[in-house]
Order: sequence, then C-alpha cells, then structure tokens
Amino acid sequence: MKNKKTVFFLGSINMDIILQVARLPKPGETMAMKDLKTAGGGKGANQAVAAARSEAATSFIGRVGADNYGETMLKLLQDNGVDCSNVKVDQAAITGQAFILLQDSGQNSIIINGGANQCLQPQDIVAASEQFQHATFAVSQFEVPLQRIEEFFRIAKRAGVATILNPAPAKKASAKLLQLTDLIVPNEVEAQELTGVVIKDEQTARQAALELVNKGIKNVIITLGSLGAYCQTPAFTGLIPAFKVEVVDTTGAGDTFIGALSSVLEHDFSNIEEAVRYASKAASLAVQHLGAIPSIPTRKQVLAK
Repeated sequence: MKNKKTVFFLGSINMDIILQVARLPKPGETMAMKDLKTAGGGKGANQAVAAARSEAATSFIGRVGADNYGETMLKLLQDNGVDCSNVKVDQAAITGQAFILLQDSGQNSIIINGGANQCLQPQDIVAASEQFQHATFAVSQFEVPLQRIEEFFRIAKRAGVATILNPAPAKKASAKLLQLTDLIVPNEVEAQELTGVVIKDEQTARQAALELVNKGIKNVIITLGSLGAYCQTPAFTGLIPAFKVEVVDTTGAGDTFIGALSSVLEHDFSNIEEAVRYASKAASLAVQHLGAIPSIPTRKQVLAK
C-alpha cells in the first residue's frame, strides 16, 4: 500500500438476525432452528468496517433508527474507526434488519427489511459534500435508493473521486448510474441481472464483463465464489483463483472483498491484480467465521496468512 486510502461510503446499516438451521425448510414445512444470534451488518456497514480494518480512512453516509439496534450499530462503526458524522438518526423509521437463514453447509438466504436505509434524502449527501475533497474512492451498494447513489456518484466525479459500485442485491441499474461508475464489482447473479449472461465459468464471466464494459464501465471485477474473481480492466484481464478454505458462513464475504479492495487499490486502478489478491485473502478469512462484521479480518491478519 503506497499511501493510505480515504474511502467514503454511502450505504446500508442493518442488524443481522442469524437463524442457524440444518437446511432451508420446504414449502409448508415447520422446523426448529438450531440457534439464534445477532450481529452487526448491512452491506454498507460491512464494507466500511472491512476498509477501516484494512487501515483505510473511512467515512459513511447513512441512516439508522432511534432504537437499540441503531445505537448498537453506530457504536460498532465508531469503535471500528468509521467516521459517522454523516450518519443520521431517523426518528420515524426503524434501523434496517437482515434475517439470515444460515445452513449447516455455510450457505445463507437473506430477507431484508430496509427501514431507515430507504429514507436517505438528497440533503444527506449534499451535507457531506466537503468530505469528497479528501476521498480516494466513493463506494455504494443497492441496499439504499438508487437515485441517492446517482447523486452520490455525481458529486464524487465532480470532485475527482473514483467510484466503486457493488450492484447488490441484484437488480437493474440505470444507464446513467453505470456511466457514473469507474469500477463495478458484481457477483455472478448480479452480473447476470445486469447483462443477461448466465455465468458458469471463466469464459462466460469474460462475456458478462465485456457486456459491462460496453455499457461504459472501464473496470469490472466479477466475484465467482469458490472459483475466484474475474477481472476485465485496462491494467489486468483474467481469472484470479480463490483461496481454498473450509467455509463456515459466507455472510459478508463479498462485502469484506470490496472493503478490503478499496483500502489497497490505487486511484488509477493500476494495481488491480495485487488488490484483488489481497481482497480475496481477506474474504477467505471472513468465511471461516460466523457473522458479517465479526468475521472481517484486519490488515495485519490478512498479511500474516
């Protein structure tokens, strides 16, 4: 890492309610869960903590409710070194929640209640505009209104800040938003939603990546789980294999990847291959532990392995 990166996030803040089950119930079936836990989460919060734990200077725009979950999440972000001066406590909405069905296999299914995340207003972004002057990257995901992301990216681009979009969970994106994106990081499901290409292997990942390049995005990374990450950028093109580990919980792995990536990536993306390998190592450590934020490694832990 040549110099410390400054990363500005617009994103979701959720409390994760993790229901541990042997497998998913069949339609009409009632089954007992094995355990229930709560943990900090939300794609935005996860990514911000991952960036902060990898020693990036990290700031956040978002909203929580005036409730216990909101209070807990604000403290969690602050304790991890995330600047929350632009996180508003919404008096009329509850803090976002994610209900996670975690199977014995380590795979998960997630149901989101957006809550305060869906109440972000244009003035929340405008009020934080001075901080764009110091940022290396502006990062966002699809757990907040897409119109707010467009506004966030537009201000970032005017300030010369590079933009990173994680189009998750999967949904269509406007051409305008994609044109404001310097680097897009979908997984295979999200890439299919954006391009129509069904990704099965490296060849189809390349096809999907080229479709995204044709939409005006110069830098594309498609994360492929246990296969690795496919990169289509001016600096590097090809598949970077994943690290082989025993999976306990995949929740937050993609968020760990993006946060860690933003902490080491150069503004011009010239070290994309090195940055993806670092991010992949961070994600491989995260899936070996339970929960999203609790499992995110520090920079020291990533470099020690």
